[in-house]
Parts: sequence; structure tokens; C-alpha cells
Amino acid sequence: MTTTDISPAPAIALIGAGTIGTAWAVVFAAAGMSVRLYDADAARLPAALDMARARLNDLAAYGLIDGDVDTIVTRIAPAAELGAALDGADHAQENAPEDLALKRDLLARIAETAPATCTIASSTSFIEPSRLFDHVQGRERCLVLHPGNPPFLIRVVEVVPAPFTATDTVARCNALLERAAMAPIAVNKEVEGFVFNRLQGALLREAYCLVRDGVTTAGDIDRIVRDGMGIRLAVTGPFENADLNAQGGIEAHAKRMGPSYARL
Repeated sequence: MTTTDISPAPAIALIGAGTIGTAWAVVFAAAGMSVRLYDADAARLPAALDMARARLNDLAAYGLIDGDVDTIVTRIAPAAELGAALDGADHAQENAPEDLALKRDLLARIAETAPATCTIASSTSFIEPSRLFDHVQGRERCLVLHPGNPPFLIRVVEVVPAPFTATDTVARCNALLERAAMAPIAVNKEVEGFVFNRLQGALLREAYCLVRDGVTTAGDIDRIVRDGMGIRLAVTGPFENADLNAQGGIEAHAKRMGPSYARL
């Protein structure tokens, strides 16, 4: 995790100090940004800071971050109140449980409290941004930034604007992610679950069906993914693989294999 940007480091407010909120703290602090971490249950904050340090120590042990862990940890400050976390923030990231009513209420309070120039994002895994932000003040600065889990190891982040999200908001969030050594993925149309979880869900759904129908065991499905498909997918995506898998490329692959896949 490195950055060469010499402009002033953005101030980040992380709302929710669970697994994802703490992982975001690692990402942003390792990139030189100041982080304020808030949780409605203030008793969670000491454990979150300990977890962040432990993750940073793990990353440092494998040479995956630059800089001294103690220095990075000093960039993460607990905030006792929501207002304190958002004071002067350039970007706010909501990391509450996957509950629509809870998130809508929290995001409305974030929007009312944050500076007018602060971008506001949710880490939701499934909920479309138009359902999260349609009621909030200044909704043009709001969108979903859905990370892989954990984001300090999986660098892709789905950038999901609502129809009312300003193009400048998307551009600013892309720049923020790139500065944090993350890889923004454009999701151009709202769909429940976005891209990551819809692809992951298709595999998991079929795995459940194969076990349910007695075709194979859960253990052997794990093996075929881990020792077979996973090796290939770690190097090439599905379209790249299809293009390389047949003479004539992806068009020839679709002609030969398409009818078989259509029957599945």
C-alpha cells in the first residue's frame, strides 16, 4: 500500500467500527490519511484499534505495507461522538450492519452533520444507493463504495452511484481510492448485490444445489474451486479465460460451448 500523491492527505470519517470499518481504517491510515473512527457503541472502539494494529502488524510482517506500524496507528483516532468524527472530514464511510432502516437513519444523520464538501459513501454489500440516499440532504455527494473483504488484501472497490449522484462525486471517490492503492470498479447501473456479490452468489448458489442434489460433497466442491477453478481465476477473469480457451477466441468459445452453458 503506497501512494505518491503529495497533496494534503484527506481526512476520513469511518462510521461503524466493526470488521469492515476497522479494515477501512487500516487501508486509509496506511496510505497516510488521518482517520477518525466512530461507533454508536463506544465500548467497541478499543478493540477496533487493537484489531487495526494487529492487521497492520500482519501486513508489515509480509512486507505488504510501507512505514512504521506505530506511526500508522497514530493516524487512527477514536471519536466519542458522531459530530467529532465528521468534523472537518473530506470523506465519510458508513459501515453499519446490513439493515436498510438502520442505514437510512444513520446516513441521514451523517449528511446533516458532515461538512457540505464531504463525500458520503456506504459500504453496503447489497443495497442500491438510491434506496439508501434518496432522502438525505445533499444526496448528490452520496454513493456506495463496496469493498472486497478484507479491503487491505482485496484491492477492488465497487463504485456504485445513484442516478442523482454527481459525476464529480464519483471522480473524487475514484481519486481517493487510487490514492489509497485501491482499484475502483465502475458499476454503471444499480442492481442489488452489485457485481462482486452477484458473481460470488452465482457460484455459491450452484454449489448449494450440487450438494443438495447429491451430485458431490461440500468438501469436493471446495477442492475443485480451490485447486482447479481458483488457480485459473487468480490469473484470468472469465472473459479472458474464454478468449484463451479456444482457437478463434471468445467468439469461437461461445459458438462451441454456449449451447451447453445455456442448458445448465
